[in-house]
Amino acid sequence: MTPAFQNFSGNSSANANSSYPIIVHSHLRWDWVWQRPQQFLSRLARRHRILFVEGPIVSDEATRPSFTLNPAEGHPNVVIMQTIMPASRWDDGAWIDEQRRVLLCEALTGPLKGKFDRPVQWFYDPMATPAFANRMDEIAVVYDCMDELSQFKGAPKELVNRERLLLDAADVVFAGGRKMQESKSRYNSNCHFYGCGVDVAHFGQARAATTAIPEDVAHLVESGTVLGYFGVVDERLDYDLIAKLADHNPDWNVVMVGPVCKVDPASLPQRPNLHWMGGRDYSQLPAYTKSFDICLMPFALNEATEYINPTKALEYMATARPIVSSAVPDVVSNFIDVVHVAQSQDEFIAMCAQQAAQPDSERIGQGITMAQRNTWDAIVANLEKHMEDAIKARRLALYAAAENDDDMAVSA
Repeated sequence: MTPAFQNFSGNSSANANSSYPIIVHSHLRWDWVWQRPQQFLSRLARRHRILFVEGPIVSDEATRPSFTLNPAEGHPNVVIMQTIMPASRWDDGAWIDEQRRVLLCEALTGPLKGKFDRPVQWFYDPMATPAFANRMDEIAVVYDCMDELSQFKGAPKELVNRERLLLDAADVVFAGGRKMQESKSRYNSNCHFYGCGVDVAHFGQARAATTAIPEDVAHLVESGTVLGYFGVVDERLDYDLIAKLADHNPDWNVVMVGPVCKVDPASLPQRPNLHWMGGRDYSQLPAYTKSFDICLMPFALNEATEYINPTKALEYMATARPIVSSAVPDVVSNFIDVVHVAQSQDEFIAMCAQQAAQPDSERIGQGITMAQRNTWDAIVANLEKHMEDAIKARRLALYAAAENDDDMAVSA
């Protein structure tokens, strides 16, 4: 085990006013798609040290568990911890759980000594529950449930049970969708709905005359209407619908910006006017969206989309583009006044044709207003209030339990 550096100190001036550090357990990588976890945690890092512990990397070459620590570029209060597990032991769940905890303890007593004492533990990954929940001398447990992971392709069989353990252990739960909040509230009454946020200034760059459209799509703007999507390309998309969009009008260019995940790239439909661009950095998304005449949310209606509340909805709104979506439940409940929601593939295509011919300026204006009211900064301020309440409630419960023990000892 060789940590990437030995003397992480963080931003001392920022840390001076932080009342507690935060240890995050995530199934997602920090340097992957910039989305809800990074949006929340990069803002929390202005006031708190953040240790972002990624799910294990399974290696055929590894003979024993190890870890590395690296600073997050541009975020001096964030440390990324990556762990590596030998593939030969991956099926031994109890051993993996124990080794995950051993590695974190080694980091906290070694290169990170004194930096993450008495933390809040913040979970995205229910699989990490047995290894860490209520085992790290934490002052509170937070579960930010952004997806119904058990319904995703390749989900571990034990994920449901581990999530139940996490919901039981959590002092506060944040749900990424209204339907998800209703579901998780059955197991934890302190569950709050906080859906999408948006960096309005960032995505508002799509409206600026000074923003240059990237060269790899600029020629498409000149040749016809651009129907665009940015986000992960995975099992949540309706690929039959995407192909039909391209087939409907040869003057339409369907542009799909995002990394391919959990689907075979060879299975993606191919058309002359259908363009799979691959992943792009978060900083580039406003420029790509400037090339879009219509923003797409062409989701399949399946288990993987039953609980999603797409972050891109508000991001699209901030770019001042018409938005067409399939009838995902949380899109219907949250954004129906702004987003054009189709109940079928044919209606989806018809709505695209209508918006291409005459964009709905009233809905576009409502979308800009909605985006301005739902910034990430405002949401994070509310999350911190809930965490403070959870910390106080746990402290009071511990005091009450201690007093009860003292009373019982006296009476005995």
